[in-house]
Amino acid sequence: MKNNEYNQEEINKAKATIESYLKSNYENIESVEINEVYKGPMGGMRIEGTVNKKYGFEAGVEENDFTIGSISEKKGFPDLKDECKNKTCDY
Repeated sequence: MKNNEYNQEEINKAKATIESYLKSNYENIESVEINEVYKGPMGGMRIEGTVNKKYGFEAGVEENDFTIGSISEKKGFPDLKDECKNKTCDY
């Protein structure tokens, strides 16, 4: 971890949220690995990880309700599901 801004309960909630979000909104997500959970330079929780053991992502998680505020996918990341392209699917 880059720093210890968050307790284990907060980290576990954030991990569960990002895994649910990715599996609900993207095609063919078989596994989600979390590499880092830290407070970003502008504040806010940041999560870095990979899906399917090779495609990277970084996500911003809202600290007050653990919703996903933003996500950036690295090259080769799975596509959004058709039904989730115009509106985020429930997670």
